[in-house]
Order: sequence, then C-alpha cells, then structure tokens
Amino acid sequence: MRHVERLVWGLVLDMGTGSGIQALGAASRVEVERVVAVDIDPKAIRDADRNLREAGLRHRVELLIADLFSALRPLSLFNWIVFNPPYLPSEGAVDEPSWAGGPRGGEVIERFLREASSYLRDEGGILLVYSTLTGLDEDIFMGYRVEVLEVLPLFYERLLCVCLRPS
Repeated sequence: MRHVERLVWGLVLDMGTGSGIQALGAASRVEVERVVAVDIDPKAIRDADRNLREAGLRHRVELLIADLFSALRPLSLFNWIVFNPPYLPSEGAVDEPSWAGGPRGGEVIERFLREASSYLRDEGGILLVYSTLTGLDEDIFMGYRVEVLEVLPLFYERLLCVCLRPS
C-alpha cells in the first residue's frame, strides 16, 4: 500500500481489490479523484465495501464484480491501475481464486497486461505485484518500461512490486 499512497493520482483502477486495502489507500489521497475497485469474487467485494465504509471512504470508490476488465466501459481511461493478482501456480478446481493464477501462475497477469494498456492514459502507470514463482516470461512486459520498486524476500520466493509505464 505504501507505493499506492506515494504514487497514485487522478482516476485509479484497483483490479482484484480483495479486501479493498489498495482502494482504501488510493481513496484516502486528495490527489485521487475517484477509484474503481474490481474483483471476480462477490465475497471480496462485500469485504471491500465493509472496510471502505468503516474507513469513511465508501463514497469515493465504485465497486464492481467482474473478471478483469469485462465490466468496464470501452474508453474508460485511468491514470493508475493497481493490481495485486493471483500469481501462484494452480493445482486445479480446489484452488483459492485469490492466489491461483493458472497452471504456470502467470496466466491471469498475462491476460491483464494484454488488455491493460487500452484502459491506461498515456501518462499513466500500473503498480503490479508478482512472485518469482509466477512463471512469467520477460516478453510479457513488452510495450512497458519496467521499474522495480521493491523486492521482498520470503522463505521460498521473492515478491516484486513493479511500476509499468507505457513505452
């Protein structure tokens, strides 16, 4: 959340909002006009709604249940997109959607990046978190300038927070 609280401004899309923590961080900034928070899981949207209400910021955030960009209008352009995606390799039907990113782990991120530039203003940026276990090919970032903002070493992996800007 510290990168959201430091960087985002204007119109912000919080993709895969989960509990709404990134939406809450963005909505608390005076530089942010509006936040749209999206999640595929209705329970996550209910949790985000509750957390935003408790923080007194619900009026600054639009909540949508959707699979990635499917509920957004064409030509919806954001200054910032924040995405803490499911990024671990999937085992099958019993997986938790909050962490299962596909057989290799990176399929959800790949889908996201194929569509994201259509929803991002030229001067905009994407904050993205992923793991060294995600199985991403470096080519996935083609069309973006990549800045590594933070690397968090864990027991068996490293989490990376990157800022992507259109090139």
